[in-house]
Amino acid sequence: MKKQFITLISSLLAASATQAYWQPHGQLSWQIQFAGTFNPNINAQVFDVDLFDTPQSTIDLLHGQGKKVICYFSAGSSENWRPDFNRFPREVKGRNLSGWAGEKWLDIRRLDILMPIMSDRIALAKQKGCDAVDPDNIDGYTNRTGFKLSYNDQLTYNRALANAAHSQDLAIGLKNDLNQIPDLVNDFDFAINESCMVYNECSMVSPFVAVGKSVFHIEYQADISAICSVGNSYGFSSMKKNQNLDGWRESCL
Repeated sequence: MKKQFITLISSLLAASATQAYWQPHGQLSWQIQFAGTFNPNINAQVFDVDLFDTPQSTIDLLHGQGKKVICYFSAGSSENWRPDFNRFPREVKGRNLSGWAGEKWLDIRRLDILMPIMSDRIALAKQKGCDAVDPDNIDGYTNRTGFKLSYNDQLTYNRALANAAHSQDLAIGLKNDLNQIPDLVNDFDFAINESCMVYNECSMVSPFVAVGKSVFHIEYQADISAICSVGNSYGFSSMKKNQNLDGWRESCL
């Protein structure tokens, strides 16, 4: 019996050691802001901010207030205003993202080119003290990217991103990519979803809640009471935002 107890304790300690990064559970109040004058005093437990544009001092300030910080970057597109833009060769840049000037889809099959760049971005997140990363545009296989991307190409790339984040002891969120949630729910630590209520897709995100992982949910339309009713029924951390993701928000929590 004593030997079994020691074995159990050892296994629990080993599991804890391999999961040193933050793992958000349940409903948490949150804020996401990429535009306008940043307000660190929003009453929220979690902040999602831009990896490159957010100063170290802001992340330190949020941590000093007991907040968790998620750092955003695009993993599926190149953006010509980013400081590492010149690392993306022409061969991996495809079609323009509709509505986003200066942004092009990436050929995610080229792990040899893209993963060193993304790993360095994740390392920057670690250096700046982020608790998690929010890689965007990781559903290119469902879009007109200019490349013949398959479902499995996307799985491979997304899992490579998750492994890179976890190797730096950072949590990672799955942004949208609804169809792959059943395959990726165990690889990612939380989900970030935009507009599942408008498109009647919220049930597709519920596997994260079923395993105790947080779903950070944004709607840009509809009345806040309706958003909260739907979000709370699924156990999401829901709020309404302006589409430019400035400081304004209406939170359900």
